[in-house]
Amino acid sequence: MNTQKPLSQLTNEELLLEAKKQKSTATMNAVLIGFLAGIIFYSVIKNSWGFLTLIPLFLVYKLINKSNANKKELEDLLKARDLK
Repeated sequence: MNTQKPLSQLTNEELLLEAKKQKSTATMNAVLIGFLAGIIFYSVIKNSWGFLTLIPLFLVYKLINKSNANKKELEDLLKARDLK
C-alpha cells in the first residue's frame, strides 16, 4: 500500500529527505544501467541479438524514465522554498 503524499504537500524536512533519497536512488540506477548495458554489449558481441537483449533495453528505458519523473518537480519545489 503506497500512501506517499504528493511532493507539494511535504514539509521542508521531508523534501530534503526526499532529495537525499533521490540521490542514492540515482546512484543505484546508474549502477543497474551500467550492468544492463554490459549485458547488452556482451549479447551484441556474441551475435545473439534477440529477446534476451530486448529485456535489458526495456529495463534501462524504464529506469531512465522513472528517475526523471519526479526529479524536475522536486528541484522546482526545493528552489521555490529556498532549500538546498
